[in-house]
Amino acid sequence: MKFINKTNPKLVTENLKKIAYLLSGFLLTGLGIIGAFLPVMPTTVFLIGAVFCFSRSSQRFEYWLLNHPRFGKTLRNWQTYGAISKPVKIMASLGMVIGYGLFYLGAQPSLLLACAVALFMAACAYYVASRPLPK
Repeated sequence: MKFINKTNPKLVTENLKKIAYLLSGFLLTGLGIIGAFLPVMPTTVFLIGAVFCFSRSSQRFEYWLLNHPRFGKTLRNWQTYGAISKPVKIMASLGMVIGYGLFYLGAQPSLLLACAVALFMAACAYYVASRPLPK
Protein backbone atom coordinates (compact mmCIF):
# COMPACT_ATOMS: atom_id res chain seq x y z
CA MET A 1 0.00 0.00 0.00
CA LYS A 2 1.33 3.38 -0.99
CA PHE A 3 1.63 6.17 1.57
CA ILE A 4 -0.42 9.12 0.39
CA ASN A 5 0.55 12.49 1.76
CA LYS A 6 -2.58 14.64 1.70
CA THR A 7 -0.81 17.68 3.06
CA ASN A 8 -0.53 20.52 0.62
CA PRO A 9 3.19 21.43 0.35
CA LYS A 10 2.36 25.06 -0.49
CA LEU A 11 0.23 25.34 2.66
CA VAL A 12 3.02 23.87 4.78
CA THR A 13 5.54 26.29 3.25
CA GLU A 14 3.22 29.25 3.83
CA ASN A 15 2.65 28.23 7.46
CA LEU A 16 6.40 27.87 8.03
CA LYS A 17 6.99 31.31 6.50
CA LYS A 18 4.31 32.79 8.73
CA ILE A 19 5.86 31.22 11.82
CA ALA A 20 9.33 32.44 10.80
CA TYR A 21 8.01 35.98 10.27
CA LEU A 22 6.17 35.87 13.60
CA LEU A 23 9.25 34.70 15.51
CA SER A 24 11.40 37.27 13.72
CA GLY A 25 8.88 39.96 14.64
CA PHE A 26 9.09 39.01 18.31
CA LEU A 27 12.90 38.91 18.19
CA LEU A 28 13.07 42.33 16.54
CA THR A 29 10.54 43.75 19.01
CA GLY A 30 12.66 42.44 21.87
CA LEU A 31 15.79 44.03 20.38
CA GLY A 32 13.85 47.29 19.95
CA ILE A 33 12.80 47.22 23.60
CA ILE A 34 16.41 46.66 24.65
CA GLY A 35 17.44 49.51 22.36
CA ALA A 36 15.01 51.83 24.13
CA PHE A 37 17.14 51.50 27.26
CA LEU A 38 20.63 51.33 25.74
CA PRO A 39 21.93 54.52 24.12
CA VAL A 40 24.24 52.65 21.73
CA MET A 41 21.58 50.34 20.32
CA PRO A 42 18.88 51.62 17.97
CA THR A 43 15.20 51.13 18.71
CA THR A 44 13.22 52.29 15.71
CA VAL A 45 15.07 50.28 13.07
CA PHE A 46 14.30 47.06 14.95
CA LEU A 47 10.65 48.06 15.38
CA ILE A 48 10.39 48.88 11.67
CA GLY A 49 11.66 45.38 10.96
CA ALA A 50 9.17 43.98 13.47
CA VAL A 51 6.26 45.76 11.76
CA PHE A 52 7.45 44.33 8.44
CA CYS A 53 7.51 40.81 9.89
CA PHE A 54 4.18 41.16 11.69
CA SER A 55 2.55 42.52 8.52
CA ARG A 56 3.26 39.09 7.03
CA SER A 57 2.31 37.03 10.05
CA SER A 58 0.04 38.73 12.60
CA GLN A 59 -2.30 41.63 12.01
CA ARG A 60 -2.85 41.84 15.77
CA PHE A 61 0.81 42.51 16.58
CA GLU A 62 1.25 44.77 13.57
CA TYR A 63 -1.72 46.84 14.79
CA TRP A 64 -0.29 46.87 18.32
CA LEU A 65 3.05 48.30 17.15
CA LEU A 66 1.54 50.78 14.70
CA ASN A 67 -0.72 52.12 17.45
CA HIS A 68 1.81 52.02 20.28
CA PRO A 69 1.63 55.30 22.26
CA ARG A 70 5.40 55.89 22.12
CA PHE A 71 6.52 54.42 18.79
CA GLY A 72 3.33 54.15 16.71
CA LYS A 73 3.47 57.54 15.03
CA THR A 74 7.10 57.09 14.00
CA LEU A 75 6.38 53.62 12.62
CA ARG A 76 3.30 54.79 10.72
CA ASN A 77 5.25 57.71 9.21
CA TRP A 78 7.92 55.31 8.01
CA GLN A 79 5.43 52.75 6.69
CA THR A 80 3.27 55.29 4.88
CA TYR A 81 5.76 57.89 3.63
CA GLY A 82 9.26 56.51 4.29
CA ALA A 83 9.54 59.62 6.45
CA ILE A 84 11.49 60.40 9.61
CA SER A 85 10.60 63.39 11.80
CA LYS A 86 13.21 66.00 12.65
CA PRO A 87 13.46 65.08 16.37
CA VAL A 88 13.96 61.41 15.45
CA LYS A 89 16.65 62.35 12.92
CA ILE A 90 18.43 64.36 15.60
CA MET A 91 18.16 61.56 18.17
CA ALA A 92 19.36 58.96 15.67
CA SER A 93 22.34 61.07 14.64
CA LEU A 94 23.18 61.86 18.25
CA GLY A 95 22.94 58.16 19.11
CA MET A 96 25.37 57.35 16.29
CA VAL A 97 27.84 59.98 17.49
CA ILE A 98 27.64 58.72 21.09
CA GLY A 99 27.89 55.13 19.88
CA TYR A 100 30.96 55.92 17.82
CA GLY A 101 32.55 57.78 20.72
CA LEU A 102 31.97 54.83 23.05
CA PHE A 103 33.33 52.45 20.42
CA TYR A 104 36.43 54.57 19.85
CA LEU A 105 37.19 55.06 23.55
CA GLY A 106 36.31 51.52 24.58
CA ALA A 107 37.86 49.51 21.76
CA GLN A 108 40.75 51.84 20.91
CA PRO A 109 40.63 50.57 17.32
CA SER A 110 43.33 50.80 14.71
CA LEU A 111 43.18 53.81 12.42
CA LEU A 112 41.82 51.68 9.57
CA LEU A 113 39.01 50.19 11.68
CA ALA A 114 38.18 53.57 13.25
CA CYS A 115 37.89 55.12 9.77
CA ALA A 116 35.83 52.21 8.41
CA VAL A 117 33.35 52.41 11.30
CA ALA A 118 33.21 56.21 11.03
CA LEU A 119 32.50 55.93 7.29
CA PHE A 120 29.76 53.35 7.88
CA MET A 121 28.12 55.49 10.58
CA ALA A 122 28.40 58.60 8.41
CA ALA A 123 26.65 56.74 5.57
CA CYS A 124 23.89 55.67 7.99
CA ALA A 125 23.54 59.23 9.30
CA TYR A 126 23.34 60.53 5.73
CA TYR A 127 20.60 58.02 4.93
CA VAL A 128 18.59 59.04 8.00
CA ALA A 129 19.05 62.74 7.24
CA SER A 130 18.04 62.27 3.58
CA ARG A 131 14.65 60.76 4.39
CA PRO A 132 11.70 63.09 3.89
CA LEU A 133 9.92 64.76 6.79
CA PRO A 134 6.40 63.50 7.58
CA LYS A 135 3.48 65.37 6.04
